[in-house]
Amino acid sequence: MEFGLSAEQTMLQQSIGAYLDRAAPLERVRELCEQQVERAEDVWAGLCDLGVPGLLVDESHGGIGCGLLEAALVAETLGSRAAPVPFVATAVMAPLALAAAGSRAQQERWLPALAEGRIVAGAALSEAASHRTSQLKVNGTRLSGRALFVLDFAADVYLVADAERRLYLVEAGAEGLRHETITTIDRTRGVGELILEDVTADLLPGSNDPEVCNRVIDAGRIVLAADTLGAASTMLNKAVAYSKERVQFGRPIGSFQAVKHMCAEMAAELEPSRAMMWYAAHAFDALPEDSRLNACHAKAHISEVGTHVARTSTEVHGGIGFTDELGLHLWFKRIGANRQLLGGPHQLREEAARLQQWV
Repeated sequence: MEFGLSAEQTMLQQSIGAYLDRAAPLERVRELCEQQVERAEDVWAGLCDLGVPGLLVDESHGGIGCGLLEAALVAETLGSRAAPVPFVATAVMAPLALAAAGSRAQQERWLPALAEGRIVAGAALSEAASHRTSQLKVNGTRLSGRALFVLDFAADVYLVADAERRLYLVEAGAEGLRHETITTIDRTRGVGELILEDVTADLLPGSNDPEVCNRVIDAGRIVLAADTLGAASTMLNKAVAYSKERVQFGRPIGSFQAVKHMCAEMAAELEPSRAMMWYAAHAFDALPEDSRLNACHAKAHISEVGTHVARTSTEVHGGIGFTDELGLHLWFKRIGANRQLLGGPHQLREEAARLQQWV
């Protein structure tokens, strides 16, 4: 059996990549980071025209109705360009939560708006992903407390979880809700903290089963792994290109055995990770009983491979690799942020061990 991408999936990646090359080249991304813009509205509008926000939304609600593999392919492309736009929460986690646990009224209200990109959703599930007790206290239909490391922070509505892993929607303009931006190493995407003081929240009625929250987190982990894969692929390509251009002792440095080995090791580590990501995304829809384990393995492994590639690529570039002018740090830091969001490698491997009853 051949496991590979279809022509349509390949075309999806190519079309998103071609658009980002035009709309968000490195100079544009650097400019947005310097201005501390959490979301490039013009870039996001173009992605909305391409249907990106509606990838996982059912056709009956104005979406495309694709699977998680297609979303992961888009995430890989976004990561490869360090695109300063929301995605993991608004196009993946929120639509999946609404589809799995939302009432008909909630789905009809929110899914079409998400599919069209008229609104952006954030996800405040970091405590649930790390298995720390949520700081949110529930009083009927109201929530109080804090939620840290909210993904796609500049949002219109937030998906939050309580200590029982029930899911709620909280509108950004709700009375008693405060937003605090958290400064991280990654300046291409916004992360923040929500402070809730007796805030009205809308429970997703189907989320009384904690497996709904777990599935949403699994999807987020796979998509973050795909983003890391894209960023690491760009760093590898830049290292190879630079090794062919940089001349030392009258020869391109890529002709030296040590540099060849560095580039070969990066490629050897990275290429199997692509198949791993593909399979984890495929299993999420086709083999749901195995999706948690595959999500843990994929994010843990790709996070460490990405870190290795980021470090080695910078070393191949030498001193210039550390400069802002080259821009490698944008991918380097994005990989570092992805590594910790929704669980780092050590936590994910422990979770995988528990799933297999090894501990």
